[in-house]
Amino acid sequence: MSLRTLIALAILLAACGGPAPGDIDLDRWRKADREPDQWLALGRTFRGDRYSPLTRINAENVATLGFAWEYPARARRGRVEHGQEATPIVVDGVLYVSGPWGAVFAVDAKTGGERWRYDPEVEGSYARRACCDVVNRGLQVWRGKVYVGTLDGYLVALDAATGREVWRVDTFTDRDTRYYTITGPPQVAKDVVVIGNSGGEFGVRGYITAYDLETGQQRWRFFIVPGDPAKGPPEHPEMAAALKTWDPNSNWESGLGGTVWGEMNYDPDLNLLYVGTGNSSPYPIWYRSPSGGDNLFLVSILAINPDDGRLKWHYQQTPGEIWDYTATANMILADLPIGGRVRKVIMQAPKSGFYFVLDRETGEFISAEPFVFVNWATGYDSTGRPILNPKAVYREAPAVVFPSMVGAHNWQPMAFNPETGLAYIPGREQGMVVVSEPQYKWRQGAGNVGVGAFLPGIADALPEAVRAAFMGIVKASPDLPPIDSGEALIAYDPVAQQERWRVPVGSTDWSGGGVLTTAGNLVIQGTSAGFLTTYRADTGEKLGAIEVGTAIMAAPVTYEIDGEQYVAVIAGLGGAIAASMHPPGTAPYRYQNYGRILAFKLGGGKVPLPPERVAQMTPEPPALPGYSEELAARGEAAWGAAGCLFCHGAYGEARLSAYPDLYRMTAESHAAFDSIVLGGKLARAGMASFSDVLTAQDVAAIHAYLVREQGKLRRKELERP
Repeated sequence: MSLRTLIALAILLAACGGPAPGDIDLDRWRKADREPDQWLALGRTFRGDRYSPLTRINAENVATLGFAWEYPARARRGRVEHGQEATPIVVDGVLYVSGPWGAVFAVDAKTGGERWRYDPEVEGSYARRACCDVVNRGLQVWRGKVYVGTLDGYLVALDAATGREVWRVDTFTDRDTRYYTITGPPQVAKDVVVIGNSGGEFGVRGYITAYDLETGQQRWRFFIVPGDPAKGPPEHPEMAAALKTWDPNSNWESGLGGTVWGEMNYDPDLNLLYVGTGNSSPYPIWYRSPSGGDNLFLVSILAINPDDGRLKWHYQQTPGEIWDYTATANMILADLPIGGRVRKVIMQAPKSGFYFVLDRETGEFISAEPFVFVNWATGYDSTGRPILNPKAVYREAPAVVFPSMVGAHNWQPMAFNPETGLAYIPGREQGMVVVSEPQYKWRQGAGNVGVGAFLPGIADALPEAVRAAFMGIVKASPDLPPIDSGEALIAYDPVAQQERWRVPVGSTDWSGGGVLTTAGNLVIQGTSAGFLTTYRADTGEKLGAIEVGTAIMAAPVTYEIDGEQYVAVIAGLGGAIAASMHPPGTAPYRYQNYGRILAFKLGGGKVPLPPERVAQMTPEPPALPGYSEELAARGEAAWGAAGCLFCHGAYGEARLSAYPDLYRMTAESHAAFDSIVLGGKLARAGMASFSDVLTAQDVAAIHAYLVREQGKLRRKELERP
């Protein structure tokens, strides 16, 4: 090429402003390893391994990693912004990431300067329809568009250059009576973009839907579980086959579950879309499918042809599941030496505590071994079916079961490093006591799990008698380990199916976030305690911890611009952990909770910390007309039954919560209590009316209970020296 031609090309590129924003296509995705400076998918490449070949930041110099820039990842509506769980995508100098409600932020990846932001203007009442906060776990960037799902069920295509809506489609089949939401990321698969949904805890029927990338026109829909055959024939051949694995008299009204709310994967070489499916609704099979059955396609990995939505193969991890063991954790595609030959595999470490390795071409079961303590099954047989432990079945009596329904590994993404051959899992050693609900019936807008569960994280929030009863059940099982041994970063060899090292992260209340690993012999993980922590990938040696003052639950990414390598992550406390409880006496969260995108580089500065929380005296509660101890006692029961405790149980900051502490309300909040709880005064901010589940008498009782507890807190504080 002549000098004149090169100059002309440079002028043309300058005139065009360089590459078009969000310019990713199938060819570029396939060749992502040729662009290690980019992060083109949630897992960097279609393999989803969250491994970067970059080495400028490495185990020898990571101690000098410091602050580069930050961006306030908050929408414009004045809401409490928390629950930042998404992995960013970085394309040609622009970082794209989703936030709560389905908001999107596009910022300069070198400086943190805003390019644009998008607020989907979700009606605040949808916060009540989400089991685990208003979170969003990611987006896709493709051919100049950004695809994101909104909490209220819309799949939106945005212009990658401006953030303008290109198209928007309603993905819900039943918006009126079912509590569906979208919290998971969409997945591009060849010519379609596919989205699932959440809501299994409320009793819904899961499905995924594929839409045309350019127009948003629906191409196909794949249901995960059958519908009521009395209302019509199965929607597609796979449902006709699945129907045979269910009781003809199944509890069709309950939806049956199977939602797809985790990350999916697409293998462009095999042209297969991989989908991990969710738990049952309700959990007990004796209420769901009384005569038993495998109950396809609950808790399964599905391989689907994206051209027509037809199933190529499936593997069910937990047939007839009863413990909320979803198969929605992130999956990783890898080529591994197994049995003397290299095999194309798909790997997953789900809630159930077993690490699964399958042939991703055929679905053949290769291996499954526990990566934490497990007692619901003793292992898997050669056909890939679990060998169940009858002691873990809670139909007749409460059972102590490991892992808990929080999961041995939940949504926080694991990573795989092909250099070390190790997967890095944010793991949890935790059990639960689970008991069958005496009489289950589907209830619109309410929890429809059909069980009661004792989890260590909420133990202190239970009434004394209930807590004592559950602890008695735990103590009656001396052959089991402690019900809560905390969390750990686990380095796991998927070929040998053996742990290589583990590093304790903390209790379940201060958990580890998603994981990044690099060719610089690094594993990088944030914690909800507000630190970005680095380890040697080969040995697990801790190399450093940067305090950021904001919880990190999401997985970091790394990229390179102008010869400088960056590590970036979105931070902000939220999700299920925001409403979990930790024991009184444990230090409350130190800093105010801000949603932030944080970036780091070698030689960077100290991270600016958010303002510290200021300890406040509990206000004197008002004299409530009609107050009585009997009314307050009734209110305590209603407070728990309505789920208020889940979000608002901070109890004077003695417990962790990202929501307002209703045990320390101001006089203004007390005066507006009815208008908030029944009238929906703060619906725009996410606190919708509860008039559909609470009567005026219920609200008066709850108010009395809060006044009683606020008085107790006030007196304790006044008695302190």
